[in-house]
Amino acid sequence: MKTIQHWINGSPVSGTDTAPVFNPATGQEQARVVLGSATDVDAAVTAAANAFETWSESSLTQRTQVMFTFRQLLVEHEEELGRIISAEHGKTVDDARGEITRGREVVEFACGLGDVLKGSFSDQVSRGVDVHDFRQPLGVVAGITPFNFPAMVPLWMHPIAIATGNTFILKPSERDPSAAVFVAELYKKAGLPDGVFNVVHGGKPAVDAILTHSGIEAVSFVGSTPIAKYVHEQATSHGKRVQALGGAKNHAVVLPDADLEFAANHIIAGAYGSAGERCMAVSVAVAVGDAADGLVQVLERKTREVKVGPGDAPGTEMGPLVTKAAQERVENAVGVAGAQGATVVVDGRGLKVDDHPECADGFFTGPSLLDHVTTEMDAYKEELFGPVLAILRVDTLDEAIALINANPYGNGTALFTASGEAARRFQRNIKIGMIGINVPVPVPMSYYSFGGWKDSLIGDSPIHGPEGIRFYTRPKVVTTRWPQPTQQHAAAGFNFPTSS
Repeated sequence: MKTIQHWINGSPVSGTDTAPVFNPATGQEQARVVLGSATDVDAAVTAAANAFETWSESSLTQRTQVMFTFRQLLVEHEEELGRIISAEHGKTVDDARGEITRGREVVEFACGLGDVLKGSFSDQVSRGVDVHDFRQPLGVVAGITPFNFPAMVPLWMHPIAIATGNTFILKPSERDPSAAVFVAELYKKAGLPDGVFNVVHGGKPAVDAILTHSGIEAVSFVGSTPIAKYVHEQATSHGKRVQALGGAKNHAVVLPDADLEFAANHIIAGAYGSAGERCMAVSVAVAVGDAADGLVQVLERKTREVKVGPGDAPGTEMGPLVTKAAQERVENAVGVAGAQGATVVVDGRGLKVDDHPECADGFFTGPSLLDHVTTEMDAYKEELFGPVLAILRVDTLDEAIALINANPYGNGTALFTASGEAARRFQRNIKIGMIGINVPVPVPMSYYSFGGWKDSLIGDSPIHGPEGIRFYTRPKVVTTRWPQPTQQHAAAGFNFPTSS
């Protein structure tokens, strides 16, 4: 059976402890992944620190040339990487290709850092005195990333970190670890020097070693809110910069003037795409006033039409969940919702993929649709991270805004409407970091930054875009004077310096 190894200093590195990697579509173990220890993290830090000495002194042209080549390799190997992701995560190959494309956009942003990293210059701020500023890399930085986007989320981090002159250690999810090693191999083909990009697999021991290691300057994390809080607390207490993105409960509001077919099409895709295992998934539809009954009818019809199957089968729209435990947790949540008074309009539990007998033991559940959900129900309060869409009914847009603002999460939200006034009121008054107007999953482009509010972002550092540049670099401001020969022996004043 295949063993997925670490990648340290440009080569695979084995380990003694391993864990199973499953194919979610079949439920069968398909590989083993080595589990890293503090020793493995230390080896990666040593390799990265040694590489930083030369990589940080490389020219910006050299760094961006590597990124241009790496970007082209991602294009050439998109199909292969997409199938690797599908086989370990369960999402469709098309969905996996989509996440690669969105991750590649950050690489393209990193290719253009020559313009972004330009400093500023102020001439003659005082007589004979000029001021300029520039930014420098931090050193060794690390990323701890989730299972749901094994290519895209790491690509939000390491291209910007590496292009700005840092060296990087990635700790991917042990549930679908192969994409990280594949990307490491592409970097090597692109000409990235050994040690600049490293991969250490593992669970909590590897995470804790990263959070406490004195040789790591900054940590980027995407995952659940409780773990994001833990990462932020531990890493900052050890003197590190931290990006910590947490969970979500994303609402899509539908007004009576919206095109219900259009809204339902996009809400269904946003709710059930990738089996709902997205931090930006639509998990709540808020039906306003007269929109409710008609919206539920259209959503029910479209939910029943979703094609569920293995991710590599033609025509599949939704694959399995990532683990058996995730399948059981989601199906239990549907049962609890019904017991608490929700109307189970579509029950996805117990789905059998009859056309694929090899998937009899796969981690499948069908899409579920719940109506008459209230804010007191578990289906609303908990981040289910599965293909469950809850419908809440309110009378007015202002009531919908108040409901969303009262939720502890603040990652993404959407409004479906034909009214510009309503859209403007919504986007100004909603306490959410990323907003879509007739767009269900408002993930920003790479040249903007990704990050929510409230419990969806711990600390104040969003990811990629301008905030990514700021996070992985430190500013320096230099004040210079080049005195004329007649001024070199002039006495300095003892008063606080001012411009003149």
